[in-house]
Formats: sequence, C-alpha cells, structure tokens
Amino acid sequence: MFRKVLIANRGEIAVRIIRACRELGVRCAAVYSTADKNSLHAQIADEAVCIGPPATKDSYLNMNAVIQAALNVGADAIHPGFGFLSENAEFARLCEKNGIVFIGPSYKAIEMLGNKAAAKETMAAAGVPVIPGSKGAVKSVKEAAAFAEKAGYPILVKASAGGGGRGIRRVDSAKELEAQMTAAQQEAKNFFGDDSVYIEKFLINPHHVEIQIIADRQGHVIYLGERDCSMQRRNQKVIEECPSPIVDSELRRRMGEAAVTAAKQCGYYNAGTIEFLVDENRDFYFMEMNTRIQVEHPITEEVTGFDLVKAQIEVASGSPLRITQDEIELRGHAIECRINAENPALDFRPSPGTITALYVPGGPGIRIDGAVYQGYTITPYYDSMISKLIAHGSDRDDAIRKMRWALSEFIVEGVDTNIEFQLELIKRPEFISGNYDIGFLNRYMDKRNK
Repeated sequence: MFRKVLIANRGEIAVRIIRACRELGVRCAAVYSTADKNSLHAQIADEAVCIGPPATKDSYLNMNAVIQAALNVGADAIHPGFGFLSENAEFARLCEKNGIVFIGPSYKAIEMLGNKAAAKETMAAAGVPVIPGSKGAVKSVKEAAAFAEKAGYPILVKASAGGGGRGIRRVDSAKELEAQMTAAQQEAKNFFGDDSVYIEKFLINPHHVEIQIIADRQGHVIYLGERDCSMQRRNQKVIEECPSPIVDSELRRRMGEAAVTAAKQCGYYNAGTIEFLVDENRDFYFMEMNTRIQVEHPITEEVTGFDLVKAQIEVASGSPLRITQDEIELRGHAIECRINAENPALDFRPSPGTITALYVPGGPGIRIDGAVYQGYTITPYYDSMISKLIAHGSDRDDAIRKMRWALSEFIVEGVDTNIEFQLELIKRPEFISGNYDIGFLNRYMDKRNK
C-alpha cells in the first residue's frame, strides 16, 4: 500500500478521497489554489500545498505544479478525482516518468479511450454495439453531409476529445449542418484544445444508462450494476439513480458483460464507466467511456455496499480485487441529486457568495458528499456544485420518499441553490413513474419557461 497519496483535485471529491485514505491508513496531501485556501479539503488533509492562483490553468490544471507538489511532500501516488487532470494521458505519463503511481488507468488506455471517435472504433472491433456514425473524425462539412444523407437526420456533431456535454450539437436538417458543425468545433477547441469532431446518428429520446466497472492489474474485471443518468439538462446530469427503472436483470447482464468485454479489449485497470444509450426497444449502444471515478459513484456504492474509491487506491497499489462478480448484489435503490449554487429562475446562473446558514439533512438512508460549511465562500472560479445528496431506500418508491423529505430539510442561505428545483423534479409524475428519457428535462424546461 502507498505511504502517501497526493489528491490533485478540490471540493467534495477531494474530501471523499481523503476519507478513503484515512480508512486505508494512508497519509494524504492536498493541493489548493489561493482561492481555495480556506477550503475543507485543504484543512482536513494531513498536509496541503498551494499550487497557484485561482485560474485552473495556473493551478489544478498545471501538471508541472502538481507533480512538483507530489515530489516535495514525498507522495508515491496521485489520485486525480474527476475533471481537471483525471483523463489527461500526458499527466498520467508524467506521473509514471517521475516514479509516481497514477491512481487510474494507464496513459495508453486514456489515450485510446479519450478520443471518442477512436474509442467507438475500438468498441465496434470488440463486438460492443455502437451507434451508427462516421468512421473516425470528419474532416469537412462535405464529408459530414455525405454521412448524414446516408444515415438520415437528425444527427449529432460531437467533439472527439469531448466530455461533460461540451462540443455537442444536434443537427435536424442539411441547412443547419455547417453552422452547427462550426459551433461544435469552436467549443471543442476552447474546452479541449482539439477541434476534431465526429458524426453519429441521433437516437430520439433514449435513456442514458452507464455501467460501472472496476478492474485490477491482474486482469480481473467486474461490473457493479448500472446508473440511469437520463435526467439531464443540456447534456449536464441533474439527478441519477441506481438501478435504472428501465433495466431488468437480463438487460443488466448483457450490458455488464459488454462493458467488461470493452474494458478487457483495452487492457483497462482501475475504475471506469461505460456509457450507453438505450432505445425504446431496449437495444443499447456504446456512447463513450469515462476513464475515472464518476460524480455519481455514491449511488453505486450505496446499492452494492462496495467502496469504489478505496478499491481504486487498492488496485492501483497492485492488490487484486477483493470481490468477484458472483458476489455483487444490488440491494434497494439509490438516488442522487446534485445541489448547486445556481439560480434556476435565471437560466441556472451560478451564485457565488458566502454561505451564511447551513443545515444538511441526515437520518436513515441519507448520505451527503460535500465540502462546504457555514461561513464558506463559494468562488466564481470553479463549478457551482455545493454537495451531492444521496437517498438509499429498500426500493425505488422508498428512495423517492426519502429524497423528498431530505430535500425539504436541506437549508442553504447566502447563495441561491437548485434545491427547490430538485424537489420539483422529484415530485414530477414522469420521474415517479420512471417514464422519462434523456430529452425529458429539456422539453419540460422549454414548456415551463413559456
């Protein structure tokens, strides 16, 4: 096991990793920007290192500063969390070059799967169902138009190096293609430094269902059920649940086995998530693979009783998985609501400021993954998530009831939040019945705002 882990992240995921290290008896060091001097993760880690000013490019995305911090504190491993450098192959390579273990997959696997177009080709070669699309990145509008004419509209233009819903444009007709492709390329270049895009057929109103896998360096891969992430606004997840209301045991097995096949095809190890779209016929198609821990991992932990973050650290140290596929059992149902400092009435505008009063719910089946406290100042430099509220019940109805009262008890003053909006969604008949799809929230918001 490692002597010391450097956590190359901030906020609630940094706090989550610190807690996992403590349970494993591993010392941990945190990095922070000057804007995060008073952050919880910097206060509770065994030691903390300032790595730069607020701008992410000068701090949390500064690879050399992070590596130097690890060397200075004597860390033998780095956990990147999610976002920032977590899916950066060059950073994983730098870790290896400096004799530091990257708690994640190999840089070769990140390179293979980080390019969405190349990942799709890899999955197709492994026999995993994929959405019909272009063979790799398209180089011109003419090439994109040729595919669209053959496949039929609507189509999606997607950033090859994308993630987090960035660099995606829906195109409903030939006359829109050039403008939407240009917009997707520009956004891709701004966010990922790579303007290459690929094209795929747009599936109308599918469910977004992802399979969680964990793999060790000895070649063992298991899947831990699925999460339904269809409740999303503008490709940004809002509510997630586990298991999915549309997945039965047979579909779960087929999707899980496809995910395991995908991981083995890539020589993958550590935690990863294979995202699928499931259509009205319950046919599923590979969308992308995330080579990191996911924001919504707690609901999988609640339903399986398996600590994913501790497992990440253990398998990175060379330990084999402690559990086999036959031992994985889904118990009950879990729902996660992302609590953000934002104003839904003002197009979800971020709401930085100081939290003047805070009360978080508790009780049976309620979990809070957060990093804020009364008096904490939410800065404008990073994402607006305050915490993740997780409800675990004996079944889906029980989890919904628990989430409703937990949201009703959650108090945050000093900044605007989306708590009331989350409560509104949880009470919607479409959510209660499980009769919602990936486009539901966009349709609902369009109708709500008229």
